[in-house]
Amino acid sequence: MPRATIPLCLAALLAAAPALAQTPDAAGPPAGLRDDGGDRLTIGFGLGAAPDYEGSDDYRLQPGGILQGRVAGIEFQMRGLNLYTDVLRDAPGARTRLVLGPVAQVRLDRGGDIADPRVAALGDRKTAVELGLTAGISQRGILIPPASLSFDVTWLRDVAGSHRSHIITPALALSSPVSARGFARLGISADFVGKGFAQSYFDVAPGHALTPYATRGGGHKSTAGSLLYTHDLGGEPRKGWGLFMLANYKRLHGQFARSPVVSTAGSANQAFAVAGLSYSL
Repeated sequence: MPRATIPLCLAALLAAAPALAQTPDAAGPPAGLRDDGGDRLTIGFGLGAAPDYEGSDDYRLQPGGILQGRVAGIEFQMRGLNLYTDVLRDAPGARTRLVLGPVAQVRLDRGGDIADPRVAALGDRKTAVELGLTAGISQRGILIPPASLSFDVTWLRDVAGSHRSHIITPALALSSPVSARGFARLGISADFVGKGFAQSYFDVAPGHALTPYATRGGGHKSTAGSLLYTHDLGGEPRKGWGLFMLANYKRLHGQFARSPVVSTAGSANQAFAVAGLSYSL
């Protein structure tokens, strides 16, 4: 997803370029991963296609990667330029898991190298450093025994003086093994942003090629849906080499979709796809 956020566990770990960053979803390991309470680590690299910026209709290839693990009972995930953690220690094999932990995120959206000259002329945006918390719950045994349904909410606020605002993202995901070696996750999420975020990324000042535009404040910026699939290549489930693939669609809404940055120079429909090779320890 553009330098916004991608809902869905393993692939939202994408430690890719800015455009592949930032969209929270349920923290913790996906259903189907071995969960004996011990330490673990998954790393990987891939290639994806994503919009030039959130709201752009120009796409480019970008490298991506995954990083997820657990050390001393603490879960961690890199999702784009974000670090999500879960400091709550659930019993191994528990049907109900609680998630709570700090989140740190870097947002480079509109930070330079924009293909559309009209948007580029609006100037670079300062790098945002967003800190916050994520909290959620996951219930195993939904529909079929190994499947799980998770819900979480992430709150972030810029502390670097960029947009000086907040982002709130609720997310819902259904996860399940689909074969002896395959795992799938289907999820939806939404982004609600503050006034500063709206002004920084969607307002257009007079004197530019795009029509002047001023947002009325924050609100419901976007809704996204994602489908993740992972496939083990080794003999032991969720260990050794594997493949991961993610497709994501996001729709910008209301005043955000009406901004000339989107309606004239870009599109309210945002798509994203990535595939790569991973290794789990």
